[in-house]
Amino acid sequence: MSKFANESNVVVITGASSGIGLCLSNFYTNNGFIVVNIARHNRQNQSNFYQCDVSDEQQVKDTFYQIKQKFGKINLLINNAGFGLSGAVELCDLSSAKQIFDVNFFGAFNCYKYALPLMESGSKIINISSVCAFFPLPFRAFYCASKSALNLLFYSARMECKDLKIQICNVCPGDTKTNFTKNRVKNFNTNSRYNDKILNATNKIDANENNRMSADFVAKKIYKLSLKRKLPPHKIIGFKYKFLYFIMRFMPLSVLLHFTEKFFGGHNKGGNN
Repeated sequence: MSKFANESNVVVITGASSGIGLCLSNFYTNNGFIVVNIARHNRQNQSNFYQCDVSDEQQVKDTFYQIKQKFGKINLLINNAGFGLSGAVELCDLSSAKQIFDVNFFGAFNCYKYALPLMESGSKIINISSVCAFFPLPFRAFYCASKSALNLLFYSARMECKDLKIQICNVCPGDTKTNFTKNRVKNFNTNSRYNDKILNATNKIDANENNRMSADFVAKKIYKLSLKRKLPPHKIIGFKYKFLYFIMRFMPLSVLLHFTEKFFGGHNKGGNN
């Protein structure tokens, strides 16, 4: 463990009002950290709360200016804000595609841009990505793409920050039980090329809600990770996802895509659709 865990360290968490973000806020608060909560709504009446839409650069700039004025520094930034989008690529409107990148990708970029000047040697940045960054799913293309882009952006930023001695890690949880599924933007528009595949694929994944990891479990893993002296480039949470990632490195991509489409492509039992 590092000397990171003490009451003088400032932790900034985006998307802190619910799900993994709320659990993280509670973990750090209960362990003596100064926690700064950022979200669009203060549903839990959190202290040190800043209302901010991370996709709005001016709001982010103003928020981090206020953080600088009050706290003077940031020791840990956790980019957690994000949302999901389902539907066929062909039938997704451009505004929805842009919105998910504005939040999941550019939102994290905005926070990184304005947090970094407040961070000194030994500070850390953790981005909440997803295993979908590694495992593409049919009818989840834009969500997978936004998380894959997030990973690559911060792998590059990690190298840029090496001499600054600021560490960056992308945390990639598997399925987690939060309101994320409920709040996902679902586009069930279809045509003769997809028929009921889009609805079937969405229902198949959503039906697994009760078997998912708890947000508290995932947050605890992230909390413990943040205390380590050295952060890896990425961290997958969930044993089966770690195993799949290991297998994937030895499996031809065509085989991976074939089986993923077979199980998650929304096919009716006993038929091709």
